[in-house]
This record gives sequence, structure tokens and C-alpha cells, in this order.
Amino acid sequence: MKNRIIRYGVFFTALVSLVSCKNNEVETAAVDKIASLESYIDSLENVNAQEVEANWDQIAADYNQRSAASKEAIASLGEDVKLRNQSRLDSIDARYFVIRTSVEAVKVPVKVNPNQALRDTFFGAGKLGEDMNFSWVNKDNILEAYQTFFEAYKANKENFTREDYDEVKLIYEALDSRKNTVEKEGLTSEDNTKIAAIKFKFAPMFKVNRIGAKARENEEAKE
Repeated sequence: MKNRIIRYGVFFTALVSLVSCKNNEVETAAVDKIASLESYIDSLENVNAQEVEANWDQIAADYNQRSAASKEAIASLGEDVKLRNQSRLDSIDARYFVIRTSVEAVKVPVKVNPNQALRDTFFGAGKLGEDMNFSWVNKDNILEAYQTFFEAYKANKENFTREDYDEVKLIYEALDSRKNTVEKEGLTSEDNTKIAAIKFKFAPMFKVNRIGAKARENEEAKE
């Protein structure tokens, strides 16, 4: 009986020691990850601001990856140990927030090509590119495309420059070219008639407005 108790005692001591060792390993791994993240922030704070801005996308991705690994490691710790390490991680996050805010404050907006901005006005952002590819227009939505174009034209024609009107002409001609293709793919006579009505209203309006824009800019140039 005494020997059995001794064996149990030895087993229990070994088990406690094993669990304790395992917990220490988990905590050490978490601490190492946090230390790595902290070193990363230290290095960022010592890097030239222009270099940080130029490489910000990669920096943000690296930080998010390291931060996620640290948070995952902390989640497996005991509550008392977790609290201590979480406080350290929060401090690192606060330093990162300062760096991110300073980068976002000086980022220069990307200049939009004026012709692309004009195309976006008619069909939405990125729908029609410089290649004037209307492949997304088919027999089922081509009437809607003409209607969208015409309504956008009427809403913005007073703001168009002569250069804008040149671009509008190219857009209109590209849409017409797509219509020639779509007609062979089963465009209904009803939709075709409605499109013809839009074209009938657009053509003279465009001609007059384009002349008006040219005259307006000539007058402004004289002033």
C-alpha cells in the first residue's frame, strides 16, 4: 500500500511538473511573439518617414500578421498571465496607431485621369475603360445602357468642356458599335425602337451643346 502511494505521488509530481513545463512553454512562445512585434515597431519608429510611406502596404500586412499571431498566442494563456501580456500588446498597438495615422495624413490622393472620370460619370466607376470595351452590354441590357448614358449626359452637359465633348462622342460611337453587334444576337424590335428614339433626341442636343461649349470657352479666353 505504501509503495502504491509512493508511486502515485511520484506520478502526480511528474504530471504537475509536465503541466507546469507545458504552460511555461506556451507563455514563452507568446512572450517571444510579442517581443518580435515590439521589435518591429521599434524599427519602424527609427525608419525614415518617407520610406515608411513608400512601403506602407507591405508594412501594414506584416504588422497585421505578427499582431494576429501574438493575439492567438495570448488567447491560450491563463487569465493572470494573459492580462499582463495583453497590456503589453495594447501598448504596441497604440504605437502602431500613431504611425498609421501619420502615414494616412500625408498620403497624396491618386490623380484620376479626367477622361476616366468622365466615363465613370456615365456608367459608374471602372465600368468602361480607355479601351471603350462594352463587352458587358448585351441584348438584355443595351437599352438600359443607352438610357443611362442619355440621362447622365443631360445631367452633366452644362459642365462639359470641349475636350469632354470629344470624349463623349467616342463613348457614344463605341456604344453604337456594340449595338451593331448586339443586333445580331437577338435584340428585340421593341428595344431597338426605344434606342432609336434616344438616339434621335441625343444627336441634335449633342451638336448644339458642343458648339455652345466651344463658343463659351472662346469667350472666356478673350476675358
